[in-house]
Amino acid sequence: MPEPVILVTGANGQLGTAIRSLSSLYQQFQFIFLAKDDLPIHRFDLVEQYFKKTLPAFCINCAAYTAVDKAETERDLAMQINAEAVGILASACKAFNTKFIQISTDYVFDGTATVPYKEDSTTNPVNYYGATKLKGESLCFEQNNESIVIRTSWVYAEYGNNFVKTMIRLMKERSSLSVVNDQIGSPTYAIDLAKVLLDIIAGSKSGKTAWIPGIYHYSNEGIISWYDFATTIKELTQSNCNIQPVPATMYPTPAKRPAWSVMDKEKIKSVYHIVIPAWKESLAVCISHLQNK
Repeated sequence: MPEPVILVTGANGQLGTAIRSLSSLYQQFQFIFLAKDDLPIHRFDLVEQYFKKTLPAFCINCAAYTAVDKAETERDLAMQINAEAVGILASACKAFNTKFIQISTDYVFDGTATVPYKEDSTTNPVNYYGATKLKGESLCFEQNNESIVIRTSWVYAEYGNNFVKTMIRLMKERSSLSVVNDQIGSPTYAIDLAKVLLDIIAGSKSGKTAWIPGIYHYSNEGIISWYDFATTIKELTQSNCNIQPVPATMYPTPAKRPAWSVMDKEKIKSVYHIVIPAWKESLAVCISHLQNK
């Protein structure tokens, strides 16, 4: 029998690239990686044809419109990618008996909490990007109640555009930087998240763990500000750049950001028996890879 197929959309993004980098460790599966030009996931007819041809056993949707500030003006495009396309993929997965994982965000919350958000905490996005991702979650379950949605936060990796790479570049270019210290959350190393997704799939295929639909939260362990994140990047890269903490009001942006977006991860840890690395450990791994490139 041929190996079951895992279809990964948004293959050129940070998470899609991370899954690709780990795929050789999961040889019991065949992988298909689709970038946005390979399959317009907002078109049901094309998605249906593609599923009919490839019959994937699993689909991980890493495709997303992630330009948070631009989403305030490019509303139709953000909604098409983050919500409508999710409903279409979820519907195709149901029709072809494909297990579906959708990636969502901490930005579905308004950031007014003082304790970590649980999966069933009240959602109330403060920006349009968050609203489109929340709509994507609801369309996902409307079309396919066997889906898994994983919310994550502050994603970074060796590739793509992210806070870690930007800070490393700016610390080389400038003698001082100001970084926001009143937005609190938890970073996520894309490789760690990719491994969890593939382990959930591998466990359910082998029968080691059950496929349990619903919403889960995943980030690395630890609660920090962007300023804490930047100062640790400085330490790990041995930069001499001076980093100043500043309030978010110093940097007005078109889209509002939640001040607190820490998520409770007990559910994913207990259901799928995973140990989540501390954010500093994973950051050190990523920076070491960047330095060895």
